Amino acid sequence: MSDLENKKAEETPKKRPYNLREKKDKKAAYRSLIRPELADELYDKILNIVVVQKKYKDPDYSAKDLAKELKTNTRYLSAVVNSRFGMNYSCLLNEYRVKDALHLLTDKRYADKNVEEISAMVGFANRQSFYAAFYKNVGETPNGYRKKHADSKK
Repeated sequence: MSDLENKKAEETPKKRPYNLREKKDKKAAYRSLIRPELADELYDKILNIVVVQKKYKDPDYSAKDLAKELKTNTRYLSAVVNSRFGMNYSCLLNEYRVKDALHLLTDKRYADKNVEEISAMVGFANRQSFYAAFYKNVGETPNGYRKKHADSKK
């Protein structure tokens, strides 16, 4: 490659699969307005509802629904999820869904299920969002993950 081509390659950002973007740090003023005690209380309740009660498996469970259940507003909910978990609401749900999917993809009892069925079982509304979230969290596709782990168990 010529020097001009090398320079162009350095300037243009590498295209990431599944339209994933680099995370940008944003400073929202309302995040610092929430009292730490309230944030801790909401954090515990969020974990209980989302993880223990497995609400992440419901594809229609929105931040608005969770806020209503917590008897708070979506701004406070968003502030707590951002500050305590370091991600937004949908990323939080997707992380737990992907963790669940990792187990199901390698479990012999679900070997007859295809990837789309497993994605529906863990709460994804469609195949594209499952593949994008899976790739973002694991670094490979669900099929690739399943094949790799099936080969390693033989």
